[in-house]
Amino acid sequence: MTRPQVVPHRVVLGVAGGIAAYKAVELLRQLTESGHDVTVVPTASALLFVGEPTWAALSGHPARTSVWDDVHEVPHVRIGQSADLVVVAPATADLLAKAAHGLADDLLTNTLLTARCPVVFAPAMHTEMWEHAATQANVATLRERGCIVIEPASGRLTGADSGKGRLPEPTEIADVCRRLLARSGLLDLVGRRVIVSAGGTREHLDPVRFLGNRSSGKQGYALARTAQARGAEVVLVAANVSLPDPAGVKVVQVTSALELRDAVLAESGSSDAVVMAAAVADYRPAERLDTKRKKTDTLQVDLVQNPDVLADLVAARSAGQVLVGFAAETGDAAGSVLEHGQAKLARKGCDLLVVNEVGESGHPTGFEGEQNAAVVLAGDGTSYDVPLGSKDALADIVWDLVAARLTPTLGPTKASLDS
Repeated sequence: MTRPQVVPHRVVLGVAGGIAAYKAVELLRQLTESGHDVTVVPTASALLFVGEPTWAALSGHPARTSVWDDVHEVPHVRIGQSADLVVVAPATADLLAKAAHGLADDLLTNTLLTARCPVVFAPAMHTEMWEHAATQANVATLRERGCIVIEPASGRLTGADSGKGRLPEPTEIADVCRRLLARSGLLDLVGRRVIVSAGGTREHLDPVRFLGNRSSGKQGYALARTAQARGAEVVLVAANVSLPDPAGVKVVQVTSALELRDAVLAESGSSDAVVMAAAVADYRPAERLDTKRKKTDTLQVDLVQNPDVLADLVAARSAGQVLVGFAAETGDAAGSVLEHGQAKLARKGCDLLVVNEVGESGHPTGFEGEQNAAVVLAGDGTSYDVPLGSKDALADIVWDLVAARLTPTLGPTKASLDS
């Protein structure tokens, strides 16, 4: 049986003149190995870091910088018009400024003006340049227009300097691109600010021991990644998660339930939606010892109840804010998984509750796994069955339901980008 031919997406990889240009070679490899047709458009200064033969050999297309090359093909218009996605990595402070102000003095900046597809910028520069008011104003302008500007990573920069401004890893940038292409460029969360919690809290008994759970944070991280790829500004409050930070997402690290509550409430006031995917401990030790508890024949630990973070969010919610809870349940003599979920939704008062059955290690929808299945209960009495699949797939369904409940804005959509 002959398989249907897959039509590759047409991707433009813009490369600005920064030392991180060498990392764009790996991004090009990942995009081409995913089956996409990639045209590299470097700036003249980018070629001082990585030469044209490298880009041409890996992409299968010539890499031009000037609008005067192949003039008969009108490349300064054609390349942008025909693209399904434009990604600029690295995007220097100079390139961001030109893009924000509509300057077009080479092939890449002309391409950015003619593109009617999603545009992703992956900035890379020194911390002082990233934090400068001019750069931040340019980033805000680009985001307002519907472009995705990925937050730079923190780490080692050129020379001995370290700080925020490092290019996110090529794998993370490629994931953002693949998600955009898979959704045909629909950016339904542009202009939205969302908060996601992930992982499992730890309640310390002493400096060594703690009460905790097996949550890996994978579902919460999937929610953060998919929201970012749909155009949202994302804050991820992560409790004891050993996963790489998603590109373009602000990550706030916490340990305990009290720390998570404080972080989520501090970020939630100006957010459009909060998704509480973290497994938050219901109880904590009444006393935390400063020294290790010694082994004895018996051990008695008094516990006190932690605050109900979701209930606190409901009580403090702003107008139009959408709140989503997660409920990992097991059935028992008092009721089924779904019955427990329905009761929890009624108690919490949130808009949506994602209910999934959990069990011991190896359970297909349990903690630490790569897949999930759920029933999403809504406050209006409707419910949505999500079959077993990837955690990314569940995340997209959650955001579909959230987006449908958000107050409409005048922000850019795919339709406005295509106009």
